[in-house]
Amino acid sequence: MTLDIKSMNVYVPAKDFELSKRFYAALGFTLTEAWGGNFDCRLGNSLFRLQNYYVEGWANNFMLQFQVDDANAWYEHAKAIIEGGEFGDARVMLPEAVTEDTIITHVVDPSGVLLIFIQ
Repeated sequence: MTLDIKSMNVYVPAKDFELSKRFYAALGFTLTEAWGGNFDCRLGNSLFRLQNYYVEGWANNFMLQFQVDDANAWYEHAKAIIEGGEFGDARVMLPEAVTEDTIITHVVDPSGVLLIFIQ
């Protein structure tokens, strides 16, 4: 017997499901309908399932970390999307150099989920 994991799905909460779907699509994720009316969000090798379910305490403590080539480019991209004003409480923080070689951009989605883009 071999104990193996073939895949893993993370379920991300959405306070306003339609708003969150538009937000992730604007960021560049491809959304496809999944089981139970949820949506799979895929970009590159990253995949998570956006769910039409919300608990504030869970959402405000939920984090997704993405390894990226350019955290500054993600900042500019997210800033342009969020400054349009259609994504409620979504926000982006200035990129932060945590070491000489590591830059991090933090984005908070409309539900309070923290997206961490690490270069």
